[in-house]
Amino acid sequence: MKRRPVAQHAPQRTPTAAGSVLKMLGIALAVLTVSAVAVVAFIATDLVVRVGEDAVTLEDAPSVAPPSLGEYPGEFAILLVGTDECGAISTQRLGERCIGEEGIRNDVNLLVHVSAAPRKVSVVSLPRDLMIEVPECTAEDGTVASGMSKAQINSVFQHGGLSCMAKTVSELSGIDIGFAAKLSFDGVMKITDAIGGVEVCIGPNGLHDKETALDWGPGARAISGYEALQFIRVRKGIGDGSDLARISNQQQYMSRLASKMLSSETLSDVPTLLKLANVIADNVDPSDTLANPVRLAQLALALRHVPFDDFVLLQLPTLDDPDDPGRVVANETAAAPMWAAIAEGNSLEITGKVSNHGGAVAATPAPSDPPETPTASPSAAPTPTPTDKTVLSEEISGIDLNQQTCSG
Repeated sequence: MKRRPVAQHAPQRTPTAAGSVLKMLGIALAVLTVSAVAVVAFIATDLVVRVGEDAVTLEDAPSVAPPSLGEYPGEFAILLVGTDECGAISTQRLGERCIGEEGIRNDVNLLVHVSAAPRKVSVVSLPRDLMIEVPECTAEDGTVASGMSKAQINSVFQHGGLSCMAKTVSELSGIDIGFAAKLSFDGVMKITDAIGGVEVCIGPNGLHDKETALDWGPGARAISGYEALQFIRVRKGIGDGSDLARISNQQQYMSRLASKMLSSETLSDVPTLLKLANVIADNVDPSDTLANPVRLAQLALALRHVPFDDFVLLQLPTLDDPDDPGRVVANETAAAPMWAAIAEGNSLEITGKVSNHGGAVAATPAPSDPPETPTASPSAAPTPTPTDKTVLSEEISGIDLNQQTCSG
């Protein structure tokens, strides 16, 4: 083959070491970029598959906006159900408590409502001993679970599943529930571990309960894993020993958990967020409307700027059941204005105690110099009360996320 001469008017550049290095860096960067996209795509696909494996369709649920980037538009409500079912970890720790159990009971029942902008979050705890009317429901296997004029709420999950729970609570509250999720004992422990535990406050008498093998002294205590489960399950060692007293413990735990999850420290920690997403995918059984990582991100974004005093945890007001003193029924006179205010997206002012049944009290703030009070001019008008604020009955106990409480 005849070799073509190089044109003399086109001088050739000799490759330099610097140029070769830059080319190699460019190739490496391209490979890393493609690899990162592939990894993110794999993680997202894996999460979608795992989150959706046990997804449940909610009967009569309202239509919800499709998943998209950005915070969820408008108001929404989520039912969170904590069941007493044991997994590998809890069975190892609780032993006989987990052996021979028949059925799964929903012992923790939380209705979370997030208003449209300006966002306000209301979390209402429904006690496990609440006697309630249960509508006819279609179970997950397609069978029909009969309606009941009166049943204990912690039997509803076993009776008709997560969808039946959502339908029952929706009828009680008058609030449409578009999302729901179920969490077991092991799930509580793993989610607490995923964010590095939470710090709770134990009152001056300590916290002691033989049934949960709990024997803690007073003061601040960081809890995770099994200790988190012990803390939310303790009952006879606090207040009047009722489930209503236990709720105040659960609210302290939930307020600390929510505060930590919504902190900039957690939201900017990518490894923690990925770990949390994996734990949720493996330990939470959602409704099909919630079975999408993009959807979870949408709902989380809606919560990120809510002022802590507009993030309230309330307990459904109750009265002793006239048919069974060991059970309770809803105090409809006190509850009706609460449900209406939540549905309207009003700010809520809590006038009741942290707990009307003991178990937790407001923490005593550390002593500090009192702030200077500005002197108002004689002509200054009083600050008007916001028109969208509802003052709740003293019969409704609860806290906001700013309020520190101590248990025991």
